[in-house]
Amino acid sequence: MILAGDVGGTKTLLGLFERAQPRPLQRHLFRYATTDFSSFSDQLTAFARDVGGMPPLDAIALGVAGPVVGRVARLTNLPWVVDADTIAARTSAPVTLLNDLEAMAYSVEVLTPDEQVVLQAGDPKADGNAALVAAGTGLGEAALHRIDGRLVAAPAEAGHADFAARSEREWALVRMLTGLYGRATVEHVLSGPGLVNLHRFTHDGAGCPAVDGVAEHDRPAAVTTAALEDRCPQCVEALAMFVSAYGAEAGNLALRTLATAGLYVGGGIVRHILPALQRDDTFMRAFLNKAPMSSLVQRIPVKLILNAETGILGAAVRAQSLTRG
Repeated sequence: MILAGDVGGTKTLLGLFERAQPRPLQRHLFRYATTDFSSFSDQLTAFARDVGGMPPLDAIALGVAGPVVGRVARLTNLPWVVDADTIAARTSAPVTLLNDLEAMAYSVEVLTPDEQVVLQAGDPKADGNAALVAAGTGLGEAALHRIDGRLVAAPAEAGHADFAARSEREWALVRMLTGLYGRATVEHVLSGPGLVNLHRFTHDGAGCPAVDGVAEHDRPAAVTTAALEDRCPQCVEALAMFVSAYGAEAGNLALRTLATAGLYVGGGIVRHILPALQRDDTFMRAFLNKAPMSSLVQRIPVKLILNAETGILGAAVRAQSLTRG
């Protein structure tokens, strides 16, 4: 039995899996509000209670929403420290910590066709690299390098890199973001809070019935819904800017990693804005606008991930690779 986890600033998934090739079999899965606990140790105690007692474990892998340095991970949006050695001492099992996108990336090779939507079939190379970009509460990216025939994930904090404006409209957005935050990062645009920033920008300080009175954490969904239902022209523009910037950043990542085996787009926002990604070519037009490398990105497969639990699935895949047999 292996333990896998997806530890985020908002919610945490913990599960037990049995070994199975190529995809571990999920036996137990529990969801927890992260802020209901004072530490990961307390979460682990709750999980052990919920599964009726922790069984002997062959391996543990946890994806954590923050940078991992050595054997310690620190959550970006919560003052938590997750220490692999402390967990190993408690469970008598080997523990590996992964950045959350690094963990998610390990799921791409075991996804089923019905868990993906193909935006561009491309010409996948079996010996090529792959890459993953995912917008949710934040923005994460991971490269998947082909090493000895296997895809090996490499973590990054690319969401905190500078946002690259491509038009006068986006330069105006950068000026607004710089005024608010001191600098404009990719995550300030491509995330749930980023959608709220785009809404603020397109409304230029004016009110909007779609979000007026809506709680802060519900505003990204409110903006998206208003845009998809065509109830507010400024919300429509905000979502269109988001989709275009998302496509451009996905194309940038594909170039940086030479992702000839595929570029994957995950995260919770994908599932909420799926109609906007499919109904026109805004995303793919921005993805392909990479002269003089347009012919290269035209051959890169682009797939949207629909599975909402790829973080814990990828962690289970990684844990399984560390066990014997």
